[in-house]
Amino acid sequence: MKKIITILIISLLVSNCAVKHTQKLVYSGDYDNAITIAVSSLASNKDKKSKQEYVLLLEEAFAKAKERDLNSISLLEKEANPTQIERLYEIYVGLNNRQEKIKPLLPLQIINQNREAVFQFDNYNEKLVGTKNALSNYLLDNAKALLKKNIKKDYRKAFDDLSYLNRINPNFKEVNELLNEAKFKGSDYVVVSTKNETNMIIPERLQSDLLDFNTYGLNDKWTVYHNLEQNGITYDYGISIRFRDVIISPEQIKEREFIKERRIKDGQKKLIDANGKEVIDEKGKVVFVDNLKDITVRINEFRQFKSCQIEAKVEYSNWKTNELLQSFPLRSEFIFEHVYANYKGDRRAAEDNYYSVFDKRSIPFPTNEQMIYDTGEDLKQKLKSILSRNNFDK
Repeated sequence: MKKIITILIISLLVSNCAVKHTQKLVYSGDYDNAITIAVSSLASNKDKKSKQEYVLLLEEAFAKAKERDLNSISLLEKEANPTQIERLYEIYVGLNNRQEKIKPLLPLQIINQNREAVFQFDNYNEKLVGTKNALSNYLLDNAKALLKKNIKKDYRKAFDDLSYLNRINPNFKEVNELLNEAKFKGSDYVVVSTKNETNMIIPERLQSDLLDFNTYGLNDKWTVYHNLEQNGITYDYGISIRFRDVIISPEQIKEREFIKERRIKDGQKKLIDANGKEVIDEKGKVVFVDNLKDITVRINEFRQFKSCQIEAKVEYSNWKTNELLQSFPLRSEFIFEHVYANYKGDRRAAEDNYYSVFDKRSIPFPTNEQMIYDTGEDLKQKLKSILSRNNFDK
């Protein structure tokens, strides 16, 4: 019973806090958030007496929000400023959405006043269609004007406006064609290339992997990377990956011999006392204990080792001005290591995780070309990091 009372008290306090928060929203003029909270609270058990505060707050917030919006519309229509059409359209959308949010709850009873809550709904369909068409034409004309300029930020503004237009009025006139034009004109085009300045052969597949920008996952809206120049495109920037040095170590096999000792359990034996007699327990049975045994193993370990280091530089350049913008060092290393061993003695003396080494044998060393390619996997991740931190759309 105490738990039930405690839960009821907590629920009442939470409810009161929510009501007070909603009241504050109404008093501060944040009507739509107040409406959202009230509607959510009334979505279940709307006729409960404890929900009456929300009904009253919803009625008040709706009336005040509508009055404020209609006053804003009146002012905007008097100004007749074409740049305010979007604002006008959004107010009508808000008026309509607010009504649709409340309609499923009706009717709502105000018990102590013995009446239904009053919500004066209007039909905004004609206004919505009219302002949407006016806004669509305005955005379209404005985007066309922006596309005639020679400034990329204007092309991007045109793209954003057309994207918004496509959301509110899909397939309106020639919007899709203009969107493609704005995207093409607003994008920065970058040629990425590699240059081998070492005395080693850089595998073609490594260079192809480094230039495969589909695998980098770069989310850059306004930058397009190409690894080959394409006709009909004026490139803005270039990225050059210059291989400066490749260092490959000799193939090495290091051998070492060592001894391991271990005490292990090897069955059981009878417990003998100081007098050489068998120890008997309280039930008259002979006591057995673990038989511990010291074992030794001599291990000959062989470690195959080969390493590759690549040093490169990533250079950003402006192709229009032929100016070097910035450069970044790029270093990577790959190590090939293979361990195998043989032994004499009891292998159980070695650590348990070492047993697999006894089952291995010598394997061929990777070629220099494979070592360079394997190093490139890490190189690619570091290049991706550089590209992500230093894109052109900043």
